[in-house]
Amino acid sequence: MEYINKFSKWLGEGNYWILHVFVIVAIMLVAALVAKIILARLVKRAESSRNLWDDALLGALQRPLNWLIWLIGLTMAAQIAAEVSENTLLDIFAPARKVGVIVLITWFLVSFISRAEENFRSPDYTDEPVDETTVQAIAKLLRMSVFITALLVLLQSLGYSISGVLAFGGIGGIAVGFAAKDLLANFFGGLMIFMDRPFSVGDWVRSPDQEIEGTVEDIGWRLTRIRTFDKRPLYIPNSTFTHISLENPSRMSNRRIKETIGVRYDDAARLPAIVEQVKEYLQQHPEIDHNQILMVNFNAFAAYSLDFFIYTFTKTTDWKTYHEIKQGVLFDILAIIEKNGAECAFPTSTVHVPDGLKLTGQGDKVAS
Repeated sequence: MEYINKFSKWLGEGNYWILHVFVIVAIMLVAALVAKIILARLVKRAESSRNLWDDALLGALQRPLNWLIWLIGLTMAAQIAAEVSENTLLDIFAPARKVGVIVLITWFLVSFISRAEENFRSPDYTDEPVDETTVQAIAKLLRMSVFITALLVLLQSLGYSISGVLAFGGIGGIAVGFAAKDLLANFFGGLMIFMDRPFSVGDWVRSPDQEIEGTVEDIGWRLTRIRTFDKRPLYIPNSTFTHISLENPSRMSNRRIKETIGVRYDDAARLPAIVEQVKEYLQQHPEIDHNQILMVNFNAFAAYSLDFFIYTFTKTTDWKTYHEIKQGVLFDILAIIEKNGAECAFPTSTVHVPDGLKLTGQGDKVAS
């Protein structure tokens, strides 16, 4: 009882603010704990569904919400303490709270956009393939919009005039434009890539104008990163793509088999049957696209062979699978040639000896 009386007397001396601070901190701790428990249950429930939005929303909300509760609670407690002590720091708590809230909201929105981008590109959430280039472009634009909006709101909350900032930006933008014309050219080059989409992330591209060939790994606002086939990263300014020719083999519909095969002149009588059998074989091949042109024809009287060519297209565009199919086709054509008793030609030379010229054994003279 004595301790209660002393505590009441102590509170009567103007120390109620400590009780207020204690209550605020206690409420803050309870609110943080409750929010953590509720979000954990919601996240667990969201993981059982294939909805990409709830996973992104809850995953992005967890840490910023926790920090928001602590920010509001601590600034309120500190503000009460500062009022009692008449501290000069009292004036900074309200602006600090505004700045903190803006930063946390920005953190949440950027995290939400990034998580949604990852979910869009994940096969766990989408049944149909999504164009990664489009997803990346939209995500980058949204993040940039969030940052710019947050900056303007932050300046306005601190007492700066946004109209003045925008006016200064318009005047300074002219000077910056002249000073950073290459940077702007790369930016608009990247914008054209996102709009025209000559290639996407994962495509194999090459340029006949420059030594550019490889797989596109990332398309940024200033640079595009291409991984060459010897695994070296190649960084190309986006403005380069506005004035060079670019080939995108990844978007080919078929791969072509075009080969010339020569048989001996001694097998001329067997050549028509060989050509006909090779053509029938290709027409029945399951990996050959029969909707495309297919040609097998005798082509030329070469220096040491009778040449015929095959011209056809495979269904697959996969590089490795294509070469497996092409290898099988060439082996089978070789078997057809051998089945007809013919042989593939190779460079030969024929020496004609004039009549009357005799070759004698070793040590004898040549007699005419």
